[in-house]
Amino acid sequence: CSDQGKMFNIVAAMNKNIITQGLRYSLATGNWQEQSKAMEGKVGVSQVLNRYTYASTLSHLRRTNTPIGRDGKIAKPRQLHNTHWGMVCPAETPEGQACGLVKNLSLMSVISVGSPDGPILDYMTNLGLTGLDRYSADPEATRVFLNGVWVGISTNPSILLDNLVNQRREGAIRDEVSIVREIRERELRVYTDAGRVMRPLFVVDRPSQQVLITQTDVDKLQDWRDWEGRPKDAAADIPSPEPYVWQDLLKEGKVE
Repeated sequence: CSDQGKMFNIVAAMNKNIITQGLRYSLATGNWQEQSKAMEGKVGVSQVLNRYTYASTLSHLRRTNTPIGRDGKIAKPRQLHNTHWGMVCPAETPEGQACGLVKNLSLMSVISVGSPDGPILDYMTNLGLTGLDRYSADPEATRVFLNGVWVGISTNPSILLDNLVNQRREGAIRDEVSIVREIRERELRVYTDAGRVMRPLFVVDRPSQQVLITQTDVDKLQDWRDWEGRPKDAAADIPSPEPYVWQDLLKEGKVE
């Protein structure tokens, strides 16, 4: 760019020390804000990762913080809620004022990264989902919600639910898509957004009421894990087992 016929040098117009010092201060303290708006900034955005031991590093990476004052003696925020079952560790929490306010995710818990909801809506429409533009009052119909938005109704919610679950187990739908049916409320909720805490579940065969995963699957997982973690100087004549990882269990529909 030019100004009055002279080339404008943007590097000479900027003070690199302002940017450098600002980033260093924010990364060191965790306070991300403008100097003139100190009260409107965010606190605790960055933290120094704990590297004492491998276990402490994993614990620090999976730590959650309840953003309320530490001085209060209210017990309810410090207790585990019923919805935390299987997702938050009931034992790992610090002592003192932060007891119960700083929690840790369970070992198998994951956070969803999100996926587009358009294909899910098109698939449900092909399965007979009635849109709100063609909605008529039906007390027996089930309302269908997609990421908290009411998208239509279904007169056959059990068929819609079974098809969605089967598509997820076959891999046509992302494995992180959550499908919940509330029979009492007559609602079917589908979630594809990011930021949801999820945990794996064993798939149960309805007629036999038996879990689909077997001891053979567990042994195959363990054999491949042992092979991957073998020493480099191990005997080369040991046959390699068939690769079998967690994603294989998801593709086979034995966990979800």
